[in-house]
Order: sequence, then structure tokens, then C-alpha cells
Amino acid sequence: MLTDHSPDRMRRRLLGLFIGGTALAAAGASLARPVVVNPCRAAIPVRLLDSPWLKQAWAGIDPAGLWDCHVHLAGLGDGGSGIEIGPQLSSPLQPVHYAQRLFYMNAGCAHDAPGAVDAAYVARLLNLCDAMPAGFKVMLFAFERFHDTAGHAHPEHSAFYVPNAWAARLAREFPARFEWVASLHPYHTSTVDDLKQAISAGARAVKWLPAAQGMDPASPRCDAFYRVLAESGTPLIVHCGEEKAVKGSDTQAYGNPLRLRRALDLGVRVVVAHCATMGTDIDDDGRVRSSFDLFLKAMAEPRAVDRLYGDISAIALRNRQPAVIRSLLEREDLHPRLLHGSDYPLPGVLPLISPATLARAGLLPKAAVADLDALREHNPLLFDFVLKRLLSWQGHSFSPAVFDTRRIFTVDRS
Repeated sequence: MLTDHSPDRMRRRLLGLFIGGTALAAAGASLARPVVVNPCRAAIPVRLLDSPWLKQAWAGIDPAGLWDCHVHLAGLGDGGSGIEIGPQLSSPLQPVHYAQRLFYMNAGCAHDAPGAVDAAYVARLLNLCDAMPAGFKVMLFAFERFHDTAGHAHPEHSAFYVPNAWAARLAREFPARFEWVASLHPYHTSTVDDLKQAISAGARAVKWLPAAQGMDPASPRCDAFYRVLAESGTPLIVHCGEEKAVKGSDTQAYGNPLRLRRALDLGVRVVVAHCATMGTDIDDDGRVRSSFDLFLKAMAEPRAVDRLYGDISAIALRNRQPAVIRSLLEREDLHPRLLHGSDYPLPGVLPLISPATLARAGLLPKAAVADLDALREHNPLLFDFVLKRLLSWQGHSFSPAVFDTRRIFTVDRS
């Protein structure tokens, strides 16, 4: 349990827990490559560190500018975190979502730590970060509950809850590796004061998942919230397109990228999570179009200049179409407005990403597949970064600007 607030002592205890929990996985490194269960291996072998593909990935990248802008916190609330797991993820009576939670915990290497899941998850994340060059950081997401139109929270409709206080505490105690992102519902009566407090406490952005949390980005009820974001220069990260991982209520339409126009018009800098690369939404003419096409439409509007961005987390998952990746690679004019994010722990869910499939689609060098597969077993964060640096299509690849993310989340608030 995390009861000692000394950062050095907490790190020792966390890493001790991680090392103990991965001993069996490390001992089994010679076994056949797993395809479903993450083996949670520890130190990256020297052979992989010397891989030409890793060296190619870091060429032209300043680690101090690379903040992974899409990283989830997870746990069970057993370590003083305040995390809550809703009924859809905790009950075997909802087998699909229940299985998702088990995969997420395995991906975060916190599945085999009874009574210390929260600590194990953080320990693994710290270990992954420590294998990255100095200056690299991850932005830890808090996650608000589902709220109704009156601004009341409904835990029974919430997949999970990660308090702002937990994300803020981790960023405060491990500032060399962690930043934090608040999650606040704009309909709550105290939301403006809460937002100001979060910004004062160092929140680098605010995260919304409208389909799971129940806010409509196009509603005038968000205006006061937007004004504080705009005045402070704090970005809003919004999941757009279809949401599969969690479900709050029948509010999928709130994820339409075009519903972000209100925030943009009020001066908010907005980041569209995943570039809305999955699902469909309604266009202005009433026709159904892919959410990704509507993201591109929104990006092209004058109101979006210097305000609308997209993160490339999850674009390489199996449930995304190769054509979407090709389009993002080819649109080099958009690269200064695309941001690297991993959607961790998803890169550690082995069935979700297939380097071999991407290579067959002409998006990855076939010779890099074996090293990528091996790297993922040791460090899914580094795997996700290297994979995206190696993505290419007909001479197009993501420019270094995509991986210079810190510039979007650091503003002068003096």
C-alpha cells in the first residue's frame, strides 16, 4: 500500500514490487513468443537496444520534447488511489467488458499483485519510462464519472473513475517522468472552480470522453468551462468517433468531431484523441460519414488554425483501417498538428497490434517485425514509439514534429 509520501522511498517500494512480480516472466524469456498474454519482461536485452530500427527511430528526435500525451492510469483502488471500477468492468455478467479489464491489467503488468494492483501498475509504468532517454515523459489521465444533464454523477453508468488527486500526486512525486491531465465534467456545479484549481495544481490538459462521460461539446453549458481553458491556454483532449473501450450511456453522437466547433470558436486549443479514426458520425448535410473524414473536415476550417490538433494514439490497432494510416502519413501538411500518444496500456495488449499485418499492408519494413515483437514484451511504450516512427507509405512517414509534443502542453501562465 502507498502510505509513505517520500518520493525516493515510494520509488524503491514500487520498483521492488515490480521486480518481484516480473521474476517469473524474465525467467521464461526463452519460451515461445506469446500472442495473447503479455509476459511483462523486464530489462530490454542488449541485442534489441543495438537494433538498427531503434537507432533509426530516435534519429532527429529530442527526448526532452517527447511527452506521450495519451496514457491511462488504472487499478482497483487498493493503494490509496481512490480509483473505482464500475459494474460493467467488474462483473462477469458482462463478459466482454470484464475480459477487457483483465487484458488492461495484464497489459499494465498489474494482474498478479493481489492487494497491490495500483502500486504494481505505477511501478511498471515507471520502469518503462526509466528505459527511455532522459526528458521523455508520459501524461497521466485522470478519468471523470458519467454525469447526467443536471450535472449529477452516476457511478452505476461509469466504467471506471480515476481521481484528479491520484494523477496529480504521481506527477508531483515523479516529476522527471510524469505529467498529469485532469478530467472534469463541465455540467457539474463547481466545475469552473475545480478547473481553476486543477490548472493551479499543474494539470497540463483536460481529458473528456463524451460518449462515456455524458457531456455534449456543442452545448452552451460548456461555455464557462471553455473560457477558463482558453484564458489559461490549457488544451482539451477529446475522444472523438466511436468508443469501444468504455461505455457510459447512449451518447455516442457526442463524439462527433464537428461538435468541437464551439470550443474552437471560444479560443480553446483542442486535441482530438486517435484522430477520430474509428466509427461514423453525422455531417452538416445529414449524411453519415466516417468520423475520420469529419476530423479532416474540421481540421481544414479557418477556426481550427493553431487550435485543432489530433493525437495518433491507437491508429495502429487492428480495428483501424490501413487507409487511415496511409492518409495521415501522406498529409504532411497536418504533421505539425499531429501529436504522439500511445494510449497505454493498449500497446501491451498483444492481440491489438500486429506489426506483421502492418508490414503486409506495406506500412512497416518486414525486416523490423521481429525486433518490434520482441521489444513489445519488454517495453510497450518504446514499442509504440518505434513502430510509429517506422510507419511509412510510398516515401511518406511521420515527421519529427509529430513527436515534439511538449510544445503544445507547456504555456506561460505567469
